[in-house]
Amino acid sequence: MSDLLRRVATPCIGVCSTGIGDDVCRGCKRFCHEVIHWNSYSQEQKRIIDERLDQFLVQVMQDKLHIINAELLAWQLGVQRVRYPAQKDPYIWLFQLLRAGAGQITEPRKYGFVVDSVWRDSSLMELREAIDREFYLLSQAHYERYIGRYMQKEG
Repeated sequence: MSDLLRRVATPCIGVCSTGIGDDVCRGCKRFCHEVIHWNSYSQEQKRIIDERLDQFLVQVMQDKLHIINAELLAWQLGVQRVRYPAQKDPYIWLFQLLRAGAGQITEPRKYGFVVDSVWRDSSLMELREAIDREFYLLSQAHYERYIGRYMQKEG
């Protein structure tokens, strides 16, 4: 199915913090107005949001991890029965793997990736937390730079 016809699934992971006043959701990293209005957006609007989130996550992932064999990663995801969006960047797949089982992976090479030398002393659990934190901070900085300052002027 072409990207233009593909239905964009909600990035919601069921951990929404916009209801308690966050401008950026700590779960899915969407902006509060995107969470609220998601169901009224066109597929193109959803795709734009989804692509921004993917770009931010891939950027953070590539800073800490390196995929050395995407086919092996995909195979392991299948063996481990971890759902992943095959049409997306393999770093998105890798994040799904870490989300599902970072604590069980002892030899990353067997899963098709290696940890950057700067992060080798960190456990994959710690790394997953660092990735999630940086992904949130990147989304928050983007919100403040491009959305928040305009919202303050209106209010």
